[in-house]
Amino acid sequence: MIASIIIGCAIFGYSIWALYKFINRSKQGKCAACELKKSCSSQCSQSKI
Repeated sequence: MIASIIIGCAIFGYSIWALYKFINRSKQGKCAACELKKSCSSQCSQSKI
């Protein structure tokens, strides 16, 4: 019983953390949240429309 509660809390906590991380990255925009932003040559940061 206690093990299932701990596992449930771990899964719920991870889902909240993943959702928080996703929301923060989506607020930054497409290129700002990309892992390759330092070596990317797509010129995303220069094309502000």
